[in-house]
Amino acid sequence: MRRPRFIAEQARHAEGPLGRFIAFIMARETWAENLRAIDALSIEPTDHVLDIGCGPGRGLAELARRAPRGRIAGADPSELMVNTAVQRNRSHVRARLVDVAQAGVDRLPFADAAFDKILCVHVVYFWSDLGAGLHEIARVLKPGGRLALVFRTAADEAAVRAFPSAIYRFPSLEGVVAALDTAGFSVDLAKPDASAPVEPVLLLASRCAV
Repeated sequence: MRRPRFIAEQARHAEGPLGRFIAFIMARETWAENLRAIDALSIEPTDHVLDIGCGPGRGLAELARRAPRGRIAGADPSELMVNTAVQRNRSHVRARLVDVAQAGVDRLPFADAAFDKILCVHVVYFWSDLGAGLHEIARVLKPGGRLALVFRTAADEAAVRAFPSAIYRFPSLEGVVAALDTAGFSVDLAKPDASAPVEPVLLLASRCAV
């Protein structure tokens, strides 16, 4: 079934009561993929971790649990989602373990080499420039730092048919790998576990040493 455009718009940038409702539904639908990315990053207790496209902040709470002596940050372009994520994680925000910024991947308000690990789950579809976004991620990631991307590719024909192309741009796996290489990442293409789904893809990469 094809998703209506107004729902896709809210998935990209949640606003108002409808945006809150849709965002929470999508957060539940994608929670397993968020955990998949978090597990793949092997979070250490002192890690500094950034969740790009953090939505209502459920993943931030899990990251804070795994890195209690680190720093957790979230970034989302939606003011509604930022406020929701702050409220959900208010005790961690007060303790300065969690910080949430209203920002897109094209301009992250963080210092160079600020993070050990970064995850992006089901958000690459909305980036206007994949290469520029990955270069910005490389800027804020430490040399040797790890990046986990979870996304459906253009090979997932059911997803391509279901979502409006004006909002969801499904990349090819080869295109993402090439863009990562250009941005200064070493891509891990190890064969996934046999139980792992073919789609969505989990892609791990490390920032090359300068």
